[in-house]
Amino acid sequence: MPIPDATAASPLRQRYAPLLWLAATFFSIESLTRLVLLIKTGDGVPAHITSWVYLFAVGLAYDFVAFVYFAWPLVLFLWLAPSRFYASRPSRAVLALLAFALLYILMFVAAAEWLFWDEFATRFNFIAVDYLVYSREVIGNIRASYPVGKLLLLLAAVAAAIVYATRRGWLPRPQGARGRTRSLVTLAWLVLTVGVTALVDSEQKNRSENAYVNELAGNGIYEFFSAYRNNELDWDRFYKTLPEAEAFSKMRELLQTPESRAVGTDVHDISREIVNPGPEKHLNVVLVSVESLSADFLTAFGNTKGITPNLDALADKSLFFTNLYASGTRTVRGLEALSLSVPPTPGQSIVKRPDNENLFSLGSVFGSKGYDSMFVYGGYGYFDNMNYFFGHNGYRIADRTEIPRNEVHHGNIWGVADEDLFTLTLKEVDKAAASGKPFFAHVMTTSNHPPFTYPADRIDLPSGKAGRSGAVKYTDWAIGDFLKRAAGKPWFDDTVFVITADHCSSSWGRSALPMHRYHIPLFIYSPKHIQPARVDRLMAQIDIPPTLLGLLNFSYTSSFYGYDLFKLEPGRERVLLGNYQKAGLFQGDTLTILAPKQGVQQFVPKLDDSGDATPLLEEKPELVDEAVAYYQTAAYRFGHGLMRHEPALQP
Repeated sequence: MPIPDATAASPLRQRYAPLLWLAATFFSIESLTRLVLLIKTGDGVPAHITSWVYLFAVGLAYDFVAFVYFAWPLVLFLWLAPSRFYASRPSRAVLALLAFALLYILMFVAAAEWLFWDEFATRFNFIAVDYLVYSREVIGNIRASYPVGKLLLLLAAVAAAIVYATRRGWLPRPQGARGRTRSLVTLAWLVLTVGVTALVDSEQKNRSENAYVNELAGNGIYEFFSAYRNNELDWDRFYKTLPEAEAFSKMRELLQTPESRAVGTDVHDISREIVNPGPEKHLNVVLVSVESLSADFLTAFGNTKGITPNLDALADKSLFFTNLYASGTRTVRGLEALSLSVPPTPGQSIVKRPDNENLFSLGSVFGSKGYDSMFVYGGYGYFDNMNYFFGHNGYRIADRTEIPRNEVHHGNIWGVADEDLFTLTLKEVDKAAASGKPFFAHVMTTSNHPPFTYPADRIDLPSGKAGRSGAVKYTDWAIGDFLKRAAGKPWFDDTVFVITADHCSSSWGRSALPMHRYHIPLFIYSPKHIQPARVDRLMAQIDIPPTLLGLLNFSYTSSFYGYDLFKLEPGRERVLLGNYQKAGLFQGDTLTILAPKQGVQQFVPKLDDSGDATPLLEEKPELVDEAVAYYQTAAYRFGHGLMRHEPALQP
C-alpha cells in the first residue's frame, strides 16, 4: 500500500497525514500477516476463491476495527499538539518516536502471531491473555526456544529503516488544521470507537464451516482484547438456556445409572448415592496426567515413529481405553476434569476462578476414605493457580520447591525433568505409606512442552533439537523408569497406576471442535488387581474419576457429572468437550456445539486426522437440550456455590 505524501494542500490533510501514514502501514502489515499465516496453514484452508475472498474481506473489516483502537495515541497527539509547536523540531522528534514505537509494536505483534499460530494454529485468544499473567514462564520458554535478543534487534532495525524511508508520509508541515477542527476529528474518532465497540464482536466473523478461515478472518490485536473481555462468560446471558427447573430435571435424569440412587430433594441437587457391591478395595492410587499426550503418538493409534515403546508395552498389561476424549485444550481443563468431573463450561477453568475452594472432588472422596491425597507437580505450583486450587480442595501439595537443586538432573522454565518429578512422587508416597495410610497421588508432568528439553543420554533423540518427538520419547522413558522403580517398593502390589493426558498436543483443525484434537489414551495398570483388557467404548475425560472409584468398589455420595463406564448401559456414552467459548456434546454420531449469542450447531464429525465435520441438515433437538442441561446446570451450580463439599476441607 503506497505511503501518503505529507505535502497535500488541505490543512486538515496536512495535519492528519501521519494518521494516513499509520493506516497504510497498519493495513499493509496486517494483510501481509494474514497472507503468511494462510500459506503456513497449507491445505487446512481449501483452495476455493470464496474462502480466500471471505477471509481477506472480513479480515479487512476487523483490521479497520483494530486500527480505530490502535491509532488513538497518534490521534491524541495530532489533536493536542498546538499549531505553533507542531512543525518544530521537538514535534518532529516526538512524531518520529511515536511512528517508530507504533510500527515496532505492529511488527512485534506480527512476529508474535507467527509464533502463536505455529503452536496453536489460531489467532490470539485467552491463552495469550494467560501468557501475560504468567510472563515469567512464557518469556523463559520463548528465550529457550528462539534467539529473542537478535529478533528484537532485527525488528527495531527494520522498523527504524521503514520510518526513515517513509518520512515524507509522517513528517509535520507548517500548515495545519485549527484546534476546533481537530477537536471535531477527535470527537468523530471517539464516536467511531464507541460504535465499533458496541456493534462488532469476535463471533461475527465465524460464518465459515472451516475454523481456519474464521481464525484468519480475525485480527490478532482485536482478538487479544476480545479474549480479555470475554475471559468469564455468563451462561444465562450468552448461551442457549432451558427453564431452570427443566434443565436440572433433565440433568438428574441423565445422571441416573444402575448403581446410583438420587438422594437430593432440592431442585438444584444432582447428588446420588453410589452403591458398589462387595468390599471396598482401599488400594493406593497414582494418577499421572501427562502433558500433551495425544493418542496419535502411540503405535496403537497408527504412529510409526516408535516414540512410546514403554506405553506401547504397557497397553498390553493394562485396561487400555482407546476411545477417550479430553475435556479441553489446556492443562487446567484436564486438571478440572480429573479432579472435579464437571463439564468444561466456557471461560476460564474452575481451577483458575475465584471462589473455587472446598469443592466436591476426587481428592475429597479419597480423603473421606482415610487416604492421604496429594498433588505433585514438577513446576512451581503458583502457575495457573494449581497450588491454591488443589490445596483448598482436599489435596496436599508437593511441587518444584520441594526438590533440592543438587537432585535436579535437568530443568527448564516449566519444571524439572519428568524423572525428577517421579523421584519426588516416590518420596511423597513413601512418606504416606510409612504413616500407614493409603495414598492417592495426582502427578502432573511438564517435559512434553516447548522448549522440549530433557537430560542427555536418556534416549536416542537430542534434547531440544528433536522437538516434540524427542520430548514424547523422553516422557515415555521417564514413565517406564518410574514404574520400574515403583515395582521395587513394598506398596507396589497394592497400587493402581492411572496414566492419561491433560489434553492433546495441538488443538485446532478445520472444524470448530475437531474431535481428533481431543483424542487421548488411558491406561489403568495394577498387575495384582486389574485384569488387562482393551476398552473401545466412547469415554469422556470426566468419566475417569467415577470409573476409577468403581474399580475400587467405593460407595459414596456423588455430585460428579461423569459416569462409571463399566456400570453405564451401552448406548448412553457421550463426550463433553470444548474450548474457551464453545461447549460441545458428542453422542452417537452427532456433535452439538453451543456458542455465544445463543448459537447452536450440529455436525457429524470425522474422527480421523482430517478434523472435518458435516453439518446436520435437520436439527436433533433432544441432543441440544441435553447439551444445554449439562453446561447450564454446571455453570449455575458453580456460580451459586452448589459444587462445594461440606464440611470445608483443609489442605
